[in-house]
Amino acid sequence: FNEFLLLAFADTRQLQLLHFWLFLGIYLAALLGNGLIITAVACDHRLHTPMYFFLLNLSLLDLGTISTTVPKSMANSLSNTRAISYWECAAQVFHFYFLISTEYSVLTVMAYDRYVAICKPLHYGTIMGSRACVKMAAAAWSSGFLYGLLHTANTFSLPPCQGNVVQQFFCEIPQILKLSCSDAYLREVGLIVISIFLLFCCFVFIVLTYVQIFTVVLRIPSEQGRHKAFSMCLPHLAVVSLFTSTGFFAYLKPPSLSSPALDLVMAVLYSVVPPTVNPLIYSMRNKELKDALK
Repeated sequence: FNEFLLLAFADTRQLQLLHFWLFLGIYLAALLGNGLIITAVACDHRLHTPMYFFLLNLSLLDLGTISTTVPKSMANSLSNTRAISYWECAAQVFHFYFLISTEYSVLTVMAYDRYVAICKPLHYGTIMGSRACVKMAAAAWSSGFLYGLLHTANTFSLPPCQGNVVQQFFCEIPQILKLSCSDAYLREVGLIVISIFLLFCCFVFIVLTYVQIFTVVLRIPSEQGRHKAFSMCLPHLAVVSLFTSTGFFAYLKPPSLSSPALDLVMAVLYSVVPPTVNPLIYSMRNKELKDALK
């Protein structure tokens, strides 16, 4: 066959249109929030620092992630269809996993940036120079590209033989693997296990980094200094927590908890909510960003 059928959010026309308008509102909010951050960082020379350079990368990735899944789902609801072509599905899988993995790498680099800024402030200029930042960003994007390519090639090399209904609102690897009855799917499962291990290593690195950061911050004598350090770190920590908790639960929850409705909710939580909420989290307590936006 040359197409897959995605999971519909609703059966009745009224609910389909409600889903369309709801997703349109979320999508426009994500476009506006991330677009404003990208514009502010690109146009305001005061924000040409490593922290905002990585924030710009994060906003680009958030825009890409939500644009990969939401518009197709909206278009299907509007035109009362569930179909997605085979190649569209493969492109969706590649872009989604490429962008999500790159985003996690960028969040890990951002934790390191916060660590150097707070724990080694005298060496910040040399360690986080512009060349070093570009290299870190390039490593994050290229590793994400390879990750997405590897998973997509592996997943779509397995012939689907259990129908073409994907139990999700976008093409997601675990749901596509369920359609395969080839033993070769174990190869992709192995890749997913390795990916989870690498993501867990990044998560441990971020946690250890923040343990050291907070140890130093709590020793700062002035209350103003502590407040500035916390306002620098807490938005990043909130974004990492949201991204990790929803993603880990979606992929590591026990099979007994799995149901189409819960899988759908979890997919929305880890693929739609973070890109929409991230700009709000970052700009809420950030005076420099607020000033630049004004």
